Amino acid sequence: MKQPFFVALDFRTAQEAQDFITQHQLEGVPVKVGMELFYREGRTMIDWLRAHGHPIFLDLKLHDIPTTVEKAMFNLADLGVDIVNVHAAGGTKMIQAAKRGLAAGAKTKIPKLIAVTVLTSMDQFTLENELYVKQPLEEAVKRLALLTKESEADGVVCSAHEVPIIKETCGEDFLTVTPGIRLLDSSKDDQQRVATPQLAKQLGADYLVIGRSITQAANPKENYQRVTEEWNNG
Repeated sequence: MKQPFFVALDFRTAQEAQDFITQHQLEGVPVKVGMELFYREGRTMIDWLRAHGHPIFLDLKLHDIPTTVEKAMFNLADLGVDIVNVHAAGGTKMIQAAKRGLAAGAKTKIPKLIAVTVLTSMDQFTLENELYVKQPLEEAVKRLALLTKESEADGVVCSAHEVPIIKETCGEDFLTVTPGIRLLDSSKDDQQRVATPQLAKQLGADYLVIGRSITQAANPKENYQRVTEEWNNG
């Protein structure tokens, strides 16, 4: 993988995503495909990205009964993406079922399986007052990360700020994929637990997911290069 960060292709159509990539000379960069784009375009979008050399994180956050998730992952495994994810809150049986589905459905390489701990759009207030989770946010993330590791998945989605405690709890080889990445002059938008690329690297993140700081920038290519510079040189 050229760089350890995924550009979030949060576009409505394949044409919009393809135009963005070609117009800003981002061919071959790692990308994240989420619900908005995949639910409309499906395999066609994934096949185009693979044909153009893009490593792919398919961010669908599956969360259902184990049997349903296993069968869904069996189908997704055939797409040839690099990383897929579930919600850790689905529990051990669901995560293990997801892993079985991927192993059974993959024709070549098995995608990495990661689990979402606590969405980076959430904060302590949301956790306590809406979800009634009466423990510190960092402890909730740590608990879900450990559950994910014990369920034999490859890593988690988390805020960059939680990477050190996850690495301490689950080991250095346990992957941490961190959304909510913003350049200093970018808006937080609907994210709460954000970090710059430089800080995320200092905290030990393995992969970054960067969306609006690049896709909504006046010069996306320039901002991509800024992220690369921050990551490589601090």
